Amino acid sequence: MASPIQTDALIIGAGPAGLFQVFELGLREISSHVVDARPFAGGQCVELYGDKPIYDIPALPACTGRELTERLLEQIRPFATTFHFDQLVSHIARGDDGRFDVRTRAGLHFDCGAIVLAAGVGAFVPRTLKVAGLDAFEGRQLFHHADRVPAEALEGKQVLVSGATEQALAFAARLCDAVARRAPGAPARVTLIHRRDAFDAADDTVAAFRTACSAGALHFVAGQPTGLQVDGDRLTGLTLLDATGATVSLPVDTVVVLQGLSPKLGPLADWGLALERRQVQVETAKFQTSVPGLFAIGDVVHYPGKQRLILSAFHEATLAAAGVAGHLIPGDDGPLEYTTSSPRIHKLLGV
Repeated sequence: MASPIQTDALIIGAGPAGLFQVFELGLREISSHVVDARPFAGGQCVELYGDKPIYDIPALPACTGRELTERLLEQIRPFATTFHFDQLVSHIARGDDGRFDVRTRAGLHFDCGAIVLAAGVGAFVPRTLKVAGLDAFEGRQLFHHADRVPAEALEGKQVLVSGATEQALAFAARLCDAVARRAPGAPARVTLIHRRDAFDAADDTVAAFRTACSAGALHFVAGQPTGLQVDGDRLTGLTLLDATGATVSLPVDTVVVLQGLSPKLGPLADWGLALERRQVQVETAKFQTSVPGLFAIGDVVHYPGKQRLILSAFHEATLAAAGVAGHLIPGDDGPLEYTTSSPRIHKLLGV
């Protein structure tokens, strides 16, 4: 087996809390790697508020979740931190020497001195279509991320989009616009399905969707998927039960499921942490959990007076960084230094 990746600290979660934790550890010259179950940084901030305004970030009157993520990534650039995406942590064990053995489902292996859990309310995973046998087509004809559908799965294909979310309607509208313009790589037909004719999207998005349907550029079917049609190893159709109880068969080459995300606490519940209401208990001096060397910040934690806000997570990351420093070198959590006046910090940041 390959040697484990060694690092001072492993941060689980690449949302705003995890990204600022990189910064606070970096100021203390503590190396870190970051793992996240999603394919990109930003966490639920990007997933849920990617293009929506956030108004309570200090010194930023308004910014979107995507903009905040970009600013945080820029802030930690001097530390050249390594990110590992599409990695769900499945195993954590603390050795006799106090170091942690951490494994992911995809096979990564870490040896780290401390862990900071910044996993929000858990690993956000896409909500799936509950149709027997559909999972077999994952990555070939079935996709759960709009930005990860390969061009060959769209060009000239019968594309079925499932969902009532803003993302689902906007993605379907983009595809049907390509069809209308006869753009290169456009699908042959785009159909959106949802169990009923009601959507969880902005009014202008719904209006644009209905206009496209009225013009015949986009097709909508209200119904509940119940089965598949398969020819050999290929998916060829989907069967739905509509509102009248009738069975509807739709030809399909590609299915894109954009039904939103579901937070899964997953293996966190098996790591021996003290939990309360599916949140991790911490002491608020250093945000250490019931396991020495394992810290937690952000929406995943619970303590008296906890406010589930991004700005609260930034404060928690600062105290957790001091806790990590004191854990790695017992009794020495480092002097308090100000970024304005510390030559050491200026050198680290390249300013």
